[in-house]
Amino acid sequence: MAKKTIVEFVCQNCGTAYPKWQGKCDSCSEWNTIVEEKIGGEGFSNIGTKRKGYIIDFVPLSGSGVNLERLNTNIKELDRVLGGGLVPGSTILVGGDPGIGKSTLLLQLCASIANLPSHPECYYISGEEAIDQVRIRAKRLKLENSPVHLASATDVKDIIATLEKSNAGVVIIDSIQTMYLEDVESTPGSVSQVRATAYELIKLAKKKNFALFLVGHVTKQGSIAGPRVLEHMVDTVLYFEGERGHQFRILRAVKNRYGATDEIGVFEMQDQGLVEVDNPSALFLAERQGNISGSCVFAGLEGSRPVLVEIQALVSPTSYSSPKRAVVGWDSNRLSMVLAVLEARCGLGLSSQDIYLNIAGGLKISEPAADLAVAMAVISSMNNKPLPHDTVIFGEIGLSGEIRGVSQPNLRLKEARKLGFTSAITPASLKKDKKPAYDDISVFEIGNVQKLINWFN
Repeated sequence: MAKKTIVEFVCQNCGTAYPKWQGKCDSCSEWNTIVEEKIGGEGFSNIGTKRKGYIIDFVPLSGSGVNLERLNTNIKELDRVLGGGLVPGSTILVGGDPGIGKSTLLLQLCASIANLPSHPECYYISGEEAIDQVRIRAKRLKLENSPVHLASATDVKDIIATLEKSNAGVVIIDSIQTMYLEDVESTPGSVSQVRATAYELIKLAKKKNFALFLVGHVTKQGSIAGPRVLEHMVDTVLYFEGERGHQFRILRAVKNRYGATDEIGVFEMQDQGLVEVDNPSALFLAERQGNISGSCVFAGLEGSRPVLVEIQALVSPTSYSSPKRAVVGWDSNRLSMVLAVLEARCGLGLSSQDIYLNIAGGLKISEPAADLAVAMAVISSMNNKPLPHDTVIFGEIGLSGEIRGVSQPNLRLKEARKLGFTSAITPASLKKDKKPAYDDISVFEIGNVQKLINWFN
């Protein structure tokens, strides 16, 4: 019986399949992303060759488990994000904007592991760059003498045949969008190719028990290109973030089967490559100037790590009927909510003011605990009165104007005390859980946003 080839029209952004072509994808609302793809044909199983299923054995939840023996990469920030090191047989998907430093980070990772005393074999397979291009980067990073196995290939069958005969410990594929299988009749980077090539590589990683890194391109919205099933197939998803105008890079875990999510690692891009930042709070506040209105320090929490960052606000009269709201590093909808509460509960006339908000250093904050710091920065700029230079602020603002408590206040205050801060503006519920961790910091409690005005009178 001849093997039938099926033609489908698949959205290259979200992976939704359609029986015929259309201009707009109904699932992700993107235009001109639906491409014809052939499914089946040579290399696929005949429908008539079906086998009978086997009975699955079930076991109880209790029983002896196998401890995960992690491999330390010798890069502390990366080990922190991964949850303590690499798990053999795991697959890590790394995404980020073009030119942000993904290849640099993974080349440094590969060289660092290859130089460990245990000498695990590390393979770096590039599908985007020639060997000479990778060697130029390695020479610039002073890694040219590291025992790394380097190759330039895109055919997954060749890669699998090579790795099956190796004793690989870590394999890096840069990138998954350049890989292809001859059996799949579509171009590299298509939904079918990405799904099929990732499946074959992940299956080999589980079989050979090596850690597999897959580099993924990102779309203009910042999500990893290709079908969402790719993120479900892997064990860990890491995003490498940063602004081109800043030297800081943030490695963030958004999925991790072997550790905590929302953990971050901080790096600084220098001439010799990416350098770990052990104390990101000191680095983010290094260029902060005192006695400036509209500036305050927020004690945030990224995963299990406390981070102090400077929040800057600028309020100026608008010359247009609709005031401008510009936000960098924070949620613009959250800013609109905070401004609405300040106007309704405190009587501030913000509807005739342009407001600009910036998180200094290029860090992106998603915590509601930054509400109070943002409100204080806006009021400080509006009144042209600076806040005390040695004060940190955190707290969530509710729609009724109340200041709500936040998670792990002690950890935030410990970080503030370590950097020399002597006072803190916090929610009123803080002292209910008072511990010696912040006895030497003056804590000023605020229960409602109406009391914020008293700081500037």
